[in-house]
Amino acid sequence: MSSSDAMLRVALPVPLARLFDYRAPDGFATADVPIGARVRVPFGARELIGVVVGSGPGEDGARETKPALAVLDGAPLLHGELLESLRWLARYAHAPLGEVLATALPAALRQGAPVPETDVAMWRVVEGAATEKLRRDALPHRLADLLASRARSEDELDEALPGWRTAARTLATRGMAESYRAAPERIASAGVPGPALNDEQRAAVDAIAAQDGFGAVLLEGVTGSGKTEVYLHAIADCLARDRQALVLVPEIGLTPQTLARFRARLGIEVHALHSGLTDAARARVWAAAARGEARVIVGTRSAIFTPLPDAGLIVIDEEHDGSYKQQDGIRYHARDFALVRGKALAVPVVLGSATPSLESLHNAQTGRYTHVRLSQRAGDAKPPTVRVLDVRKRPLDAGLSADLLAKLRATVDAGGQALVFRNRRGYAPVLLCHDCGWSAACKRCSTPDHPHPMTVHAGGRRLQCHHCGARQPAPMACPDCGGLALQPQGVGTERLEERLIELFPDVPVLRVDRGSTRRRDALESLLGELGDRAGILVGTQMLAKGHDLPNLTLVAVVGIDEGLFSADFRAGEKLAQLLIQVAGRAGRARRAGEVWLQTHHPSHPLLQVLISGGYRAFAEQELVEREAAGFPPFAHLALLRAEAKSAEPPAAFLSLAKQIFDAANIPGVEVHGPLPAPMPRRAGFQRAQLLVSAPQRRALHAALDAGLPALRDAPEGRRLRWSVDVDPVDLY
Repeated sequence: MSSSDAMLRVALPVPLARLFDYRAPDGFATADVPIGARVRVPFGARELIGVVVGSGPGEDGARETKPALAVLDGAPLLHGELLESLRWLARYAHAPLGEVLATALPAALRQGAPVPETDVAMWRVVEGAATEKLRRDALPHRLADLLASRARSEDELDEALPGWRTAARTLATRGMAESYRAAPERIASAGVPGPALNDEQRAAVDAIAAQDGFGAVLLEGVTGSGKTEVYLHAIADCLARDRQALVLVPEIGLTPQTLARFRARLGIEVHALHSGLTDAARARVWAAAARGEARVIVGTRSAIFTPLPDAGLIVIDEEHDGSYKQQDGIRYHARDFALVRGKALAVPVVLGSATPSLESLHNAQTGRYTHVRLSQRAGDAKPPTVRVLDVRKRPLDAGLSADLLAKLRATVDAGGQALVFRNRRGYAPVLLCHDCGWSAACKRCSTPDHPHPMTVHAGGRRLQCHHCGARQPAPMACPDCGGLALQPQGVGTERLEERLIELFPDVPVLRVDRGSTRRRDALESLLGELGDRAGILVGTQMLAKGHDLPNLTLVAVVGIDEGLFSADFRAGEKLAQLLIQVAGRAGRARRAGEVWLQTHHPSHPLLQVLISGGYRAFAEQELVEREAAGFPPFAHLALLRAEAKSAEPPAAFLSLAKQIFDAANIPGVEVHGPLPAPMPRRAGFQRAQLLVSAPQRRALHAALDAGLPALRDAPEGRRLRWSVDVDPVDLY
C-alpha cells in the first residue's frame, strides 16, 4: 500500500464508538499529517474538528472517502504519554475516543483555534525613573516599590496589589514604568521561607522523595496538620530537579488561596487552570504546560488532562472529594486518572486528605499505596472540642437552639469568628400551605408517587428546583384551596443569614454558598471582607474544603439529621467526611476551637463512632460492613442510566441490556434491575437504571465489552438518552 492509498483515521467528537476515514487534504500526503494533530473535516452537513489517531487502508467496499479540509497543527497536539493515557480512558470508561480527546482539550483548541503564544505580560520600572517623587502611600508609589525589586507579571500583580492597573497607566504616562512581554520564568527565585517541619511532616516528605518512579502515597493528616507544607516541600524538590508539578484541588474557590501561598513560597509563577478562566486563558496555560514553560500548575478536575512533558509530581488535595468525579459527558474520576497518568509518567502521586476515601484506605491497607499519617495539628494549634447538642423537645429559632445562640453571642463578644454550617442553600426547602397541606413541587421533576419540592429562595418570593433549574415566583395564595397560609418550612442558608443578621446587628454576617459566590473571586472577596474581625459565616460544604480561617473558634453544625438516614450505601462515608472536614475549620491557630453538633439523634451510631474514635474508627467499621455487603472497594460497579419522556422506553432498553449481559455469562458478574432511579423523574424525563457488579474489575469490563456493542446497535437505544458510568460515586 502506498502512502497515497492510506487514509487518516480521525477521532471525532460524536457519540459513536468508531473512527472515521478521510483522505489527506490537497497538497498533503498522509505521511505528512502527524498523529495527534487536529484536522478540520466534513461530517454530513457540518464541519468538525477531529484528532488524527492513526492511518491505514480504507475499508473495503466503503463509499468514496472525502478529503480532510485542513490540517490545523504542524506538530502533534496530543502525543506520547497523554495520547496513550487518553486511549486508556476511552477503553476504561467505554466512551468514544473522539469525545474523550475533545474533553481533554481546552475549548478554544477543541473549536479549532491556533495554539496560543505563551509569553506573559510583564511590568518593570524604567531605569532612572524618579519614583521617589510620587506621593507616599498612594497606589502608584506602592506599585513602583513593588516593581523596584524585580519585574513582575500581570498575574503576580493581580495577586499582590488589587487595582494596580490604574496605577500602572499613571506610571506609564509619566514615563516611570513600562510593560513588555517575556517567556515565563522556569527557574525558581528565593521564596518566602515556611515554618520548620515537625517530625511527622519530615517523614512524609521523605516518603514522597523515596518513591523511585511511580508510587502512590496516601497522606492522611488530621485537619490543620500541615499537609500543604508537605506538598510545598515535595514540589520544591520537584522544581530542584527541573521537573513539572501538577496539583489538583476540588473547588475553584480554593485556587486563589492556594495560588497565593504557592507563589510566595516557591518563588516561581504558579499557573491556574479551572473553569473560571476564559477559554483563551485556559488555552494559554495548557500550551505553556505542553511546552514545558509552566512548571507548577494548580487546577480543578479537568486540569488532569494537562500535558506534562517534564513531569515530576502529581498531588491530589482532598482526594476523597466527590467533585473529582465528572457526572456527565465522559464520566471520569480525576483522582483515578491521575494514578494512571502517574504510572505512565513514572512519577509519584500524592493523595492527601484528613478523611480519605474508603477506596484509598483499602489500597493503603493492602500495600498498594504507601500510607503516611500526620496525627497532630501543626504548630501550637490544638484539636477542637466537640459537643453534641440534643435539641429534642426544645424550641428552635430559624433552626437554632437557645444554647447555640448564646454560644454564638459569647464567641463574637470575645472577638472570635463562628461558622454556622447548613448544607442546604436557599431560604427554605419547602413551601407549604398550612391550611390544606399543599406543597410546591417541581412540575418537571415530580411524579405522582415521588413529588420533588422546589426550594424557596429570596426570602420566600421565588421558587427554584435545584435539580433541573426551573424557577417561578412563589404563589400569592394556595393553588389548591386558595388559602393565604403559605409558609416556608425548614431552614436554608438564606434564612439562617436573615435571622442571624437580625440577632447580631453589631457584627458582620456573611453567607457563603453557590448563590453568593457566582462572581469570579467572590469567595475570596467575602472572606477578605470578614478578615480577622469578629463575625459569623453561614455556609454550605463550600466552606468545609481546605479553607484556612485562623480566627475561627466555633463551628456550629445544624440540620445534619436528614443525612443520617439515606439509602445510598456511600451516605455514611460522605456525611462522616463532611462533619470531620467542617469541624476541622475550628481552632486552626493558637485560639482553641469548639464544634457544636445540633441534632435530634444524639445517640445515632455514626455520630457516636465519630466522637469516640474519629474518622479512622468509622472507616475501619465501614470497611468491614462494605466487605460483608459486597460493596466497593470490595466490588466494582457500572451503572447504566436511561431516560425518556415516558417510562416505557427506558424500561424496555434496560430489560434488553439485562438480557444481553446475562447471555454473556461472565463468571462473577451480577446484574441488578432495571429499577426506577432514586429520583425517577428529572427535567421532564423519566429515569431508570441498571447496576452491573463484579468482584473483579476484569470481569466487569469483560461484561461491558461483551454487551455494550450490541446495545449501541439496538433500535431501542435510539428512542432515548442513555449512558454508562464505570465506578459511579452516586447511585442517583
